[in-house]
Amino acid sequence: MKRIKEKTATSRAHKKEDGSDIAAYKRKIGRKKRRDLEKFLIMLLVIIAVAAIVVIVFQRRVYHQYTSLSSVKNEDVQSYGYVQMDDCILKYGTNGAFLLDKDQNTVWSQSFEMTNPVADVCENTAVVADKDSTLMYIFTKEKPVGAVETAQPVLKARVARTGVVAAVLQDGEKTWINFYAKDGSLIAENQTRIDSPGYPLDIAVSPDGKLIMVSYLYAENSQTNSYVAYYNFSSAGEGEIDNIVAAYTYEGIVVPQVEYLGDGTSLAFRENGFSVYEGNDAPKETAKVEIKGKIISTFYNEKYAGMVFKSDDKDKKYTMQVYDLNGKMKFEKNFNLEYTDIQISNNMIIMNNDTQACMVNLNGQEKFNGSFDEGTVKNIFRIASNRYILVSDKGVHTIKLK
Repeated sequence: MKRIKEKTATSRAHKKEDGSDIAAYKRKIGRKKRRDLEKFLIMLLVIIAVAAIVVIVFQRRVYHQYTSLSSVKNEDVQSYGYVQMDDCILKYGTNGAFLLDKDQNTVWSQSFEMTNPVADVCENTAVVADKDSTLMYIFTKEKPVGAVETAQPVLKARVARTGVVAAVLQDGEKTWINFYAKDGSLIAENQTRIDSPGYPLDIAVSPDGKLIMVSYLYAENSQTNSYVAYYNFSSAGEGEIDNIVAAYTYEGIVVPQVEYLGDGTSLAFRENGFSVYEGNDAPKETAKVEIKGKIISTFYNEKYAGMVFKSDDKDKKYTMQVYDLNGKMKFEKNFNLEYTDIQISNNMIIMNNDTQACMVNLNGQEKFNGSFDEGTVKNIFRIASNRYILVSDKGVHTIKLK
């Protein structure tokens, strides 16, 4: 009995010793895991910090030079117009239209005869119209779609991504706002006069092809006024007079430019600012920005509206302001470049004259400021992160900033 007790005591001692070893081992493992976790977290923080620094440096970097990746020289660029169509360029002239991919290869071509061709693009669809004549051609990115023959000369033409076209036609003292299907058939027409509802200054069509937005100018009581009307040719407008589902009057103000930014979102640039409208059936004015200076230029994309006017800064001639569609200013920037063209191309604001360009991203950071050696600059389009198409009198060039 005594031996059994001794053996039991010894066993307990062994268990206690083993338990202590196990606990110590677990504590050791725990300390190692904590050290490994701390090392991992430190490395992760270092990687994040380095990545953040790289991003900040990249975002703040201003390019002043470029390299030419490819060129198609000796083209008669002066006889053609160029507009961006997604990641391609639509080239159009008096003898036809051509779609060029980002490597300047011809995707398709369409021959026609026009005297004064003008173009409009909505996403992957385009229209080329012979201004002051009666011919229009509709295209998609994949292929030419067909021709439209109008009864009166075309003043303006706008296309939807669905291929329908809205056009302002001149008919002596009268004008027509006509709507055409992509097969050339007439969907709807509306005659206007200078006295009712006024002279159409500009026109826009919603990307889904349901609404036409028109800015009219008219005089009343020795005052110049503007009337912005929305024509809805879907079922929502069937019961309305002349299919007008919404209208806004701006007394003593000229509204020279209207644009559709996307389905349900449109924009009117007034001489003293701009208005944003929302709605797929009967658009409502949801934001209004007013400025005191004289607007020199406007630019926009699907999310932002921008204006340029004379600056109060003695060292900088011009002020650029960019707003979101809620009417909140995103940034303001003063600059000196005497530009001839300004646009937003693939989320980059591009200003240029015949030899120079300045590029500003939508955070207001300058990304390029320099001159070009490719001759007289006609157009610049952004086709990728750091890649651009430059159209000059010496040809069409693909360039990369460096």
